[in-house]
Amino acid sequence: MGARALRAAIAAAPINAAILLALGTPAFAQDSAGASAANPGINGADTAWMIVATALVLMMTIPGLALFYSGMVRKKNVLATMAQSLAAVAIVSILWVTFGYSLSFVGDGAWLGGLDRWFLAGMTMDSINPAAKTIPEALFMLYQMTFAIITVALVAGSVADRMRFSAYVLFSIGWFVFAYVPLAHWVWGGGFLAQAGVLDFAGGLVVHLSAGISGLVAAKVMGNRHGYGSENLAPFDLSLAVMGTGLLWVGWFGFNGGSAYGANSRAVMAITATHLSACAGALTWGAMEWATRRKPSVLGMISGAVAGLGTITPASGYVAPWHGVVIGIIAGLVCYWACTWLKHRFKYDDSLDVFGVHGIGGLTGTLLAGVFAASAIGGTAGLLEGNPKQLVIQLYGVAVTFIWCGGVTFVLLKLVSAFVPLRVSAQQELEGLDISQHGEALQ
Repeated sequence: MGARALRAAIAAAPINAAILLALGTPAFAQDSAGASAANPGINGADTAWMIVATALVLMMTIPGLALFYSGMVRKKNVLATMAQSLAAVAIVSILWVTFGYSLSFVGDGAWLGGLDRWFLAGMTMDSINPAAKTIPEALFMLYQMTFAIITVALVAGSVADRMRFSAYVLFSIGWFVFAYVPLAHWVWGGGFLAQAGVLDFAGGLVVHLSAGISGLVAAKVMGNRHGYGSENLAPFDLSLAVMGTGLLWVGWFGFNGGSAYGANSRAVMAITATHLSACAGALTWGAMEWATRRKPSVLGMISGAVAGLGTITPASGYVAPWHGVVIGIIAGLVCYWACTWLKHRFKYDDSLDVFGVHGIGGLTGTLLAGVFAASAIGGTAGLLEGNPKQLVIQLYGVAVTFIWCGGVTFVLLKLVSAFVPLRVSAQQELEGLDISQHGEALQ
């Protein structure tokens, strides 16, 4: 380039830049207002919040649930317990992208979705799912993936200290396919429970009751741990469990608040009710221990907090904040009873009280959603607003979840046991699953 041409180009540069800036201004303004140029319905603020919520819910499994569970088992089983949570993340993520998302949320069949999004076929940067019209479909898919992950991981708590890792992998695959996917479609994907009007804002049925009843059935099928009822099975390190509780508690803001699918007032109301319920649950459980044992335990307080979180989950987007306090108190009382009297009365070894906390909590919260639902918040009135029918509908959802997930779990465990033993040998259980299943151990 000659000197004259170079000087001309330099002189024209500001003009060219101004033209480009002017041409780009409308698109920039549209993006800053929160809409995609290709799909004006996609909102930037909603998308940003849902990215955060997705990360928060994934954090609930790793490291949240991994720390919470591993802190409550014995030292010789800490790594094996963490491995189950990690395996759930890896297994469910692949299966969800392959067919889980499509069968759960694509199509409006009464019993199951379709395979239009098999391996995410046809999903574009700007496509949306009708359930969440202001965020990209890929983000909705990822958000729902994190729910499937933690639900599968939750079940493992009932059979901690004794389930063979190979059996857990096979069971998790089968349970995801035959229990979680259909239930998610029935409740959230437009299936027959959704058509009946069942309220489950963030997973009282789909996550907590399904995992709780499945954990109870698994605990009964596999039998009690060696030394249950006669030996000290005290937790290895409750400080890990407390840290896990903190991560779960914060993550639950994404769990319940994110289920509004947008950065809006309903999300804030859900988060507020969630936090207050956790506080009330922790205080109530601690008070019960204080009254009966003269000392409130750390284990009891964190159990009460998780009970409050699980119980408010199905109702969080339908109730006012003060309802969260009431629901948290009820959660602390009912779940404390389930983890003490009920568990000992029927002598089942639910290692980490998945049924007592999540199962009973999910059941209770689902019914209470039918009691406290406020039409001004969620658009549906509950019993207190003169709609007793909603409580009957909620009971119907509980019954279906209880029967389906319990039956699927029983059949799957029997099928898996035909290929590999469900539990480790007595000798392997005594030496610990860290060594016998993974060849590693804490020093």
